[in-house]
Amino acid sequence: MLNVSIQPPGTGKLTFQAKRANTFLKRFTGLMGKAHLPPGTGLLLYPCNSIHMMFMRFPIDAIFFDRNYRILKIVHSLKPWIGLAGALGAYGVLELPAGSLESLKGLSHNQSLILQIEPYASYQGEPSSEN
Repeated sequence: MLNVSIQPPGTGKLTFQAKRANTFLKRFTGLMGKAHLPPGTGLLLYPCNSIHMMFMRFPIDAIFFDRNYRILKIVHSLKPWIGLAGALGAYGVLELPAGSLESLKGLSHNQSLILQIEPYASYQGEPSSEN
């Protein structure tokens, strides 16, 4: 699991425990068939520039980011079954429970995500393959 932190200027910081989906099979199955995504958790898909909501039973928020972890696109409450989203030039996407981003009013494009592995290491670039 990764700690994924989001902290726009002038607002609070949100931290999520995110599972990696960095293989074809993990990205393909993603959250399909799950009953819900618990608060404070997420799914980090990479490489990935689009997502679908087929076979999903709950809405999600999604943040698309580039290789430098800069935010390219933010999608709120993507609907189950019919939702589809993507971002040109995206390297990955962070899927979060719907409504997770509401408290971050200042969140916008070109801000950076901070990816951390407990307890102290943070890095730019490819997340390690540890789970």
